[in-house]
Amino acid sequence: MAKAVEVSDMKVIVFQLMNKEYAIGLDVVESIEKSLSITRVPRMPSYVKGVLNLRGVVTPVVDLRERFDMEPKEFDESSCIIIVSHADSEVGLIVDDANDVMDVPTSVIGPQPEVVGSVESEFISGVAKVDKRLLVMLNLEKVLQPIKKANADEL
Repeated sequence: MAKAVEVSDMKVIVFQLMNKEYAIGLDVVESIEKSLSITRVPRMPSYVKGVLNLRGVVTPVVDLRERFDMEPKEFDESSCIIIVSHADSEVGLIVDDANDVMDVPTSVIGPQPEVVGSVESEFISGVAKVDKRLLVMLNLEKVLQPIKKANADEL
């Protein structure tokens, strides 16, 4: 007799970095912004591009390409900033493009692949295979860890 397996879906926003598809849970996404004025902040890591004033909230902005040690890219018409809420603060993530919201069954999310020497692998929580697409699921806790520490140091 087969056991009944409860399959639940996770809503994610899919975005691109260097023609790879990544995903984060829609529950942490506040908004997606196209073009905003970013103010540079001294003595921050190079991947922290600065801060922006978003509806009265000062929000740090992280370039995910630089965070993952990828080739940098100028902000263009397809680039956008995904505003995420994490640990009682908001952070902007600069990505190449964000254009898809989808339901991902939790049953298709596998463990993080063991890629030796990949900087990006430490920021991955898993990989989802949906139809013919491979979505890399981000671990926001790891991606934002040093930014949260820098913010706490300033207080």
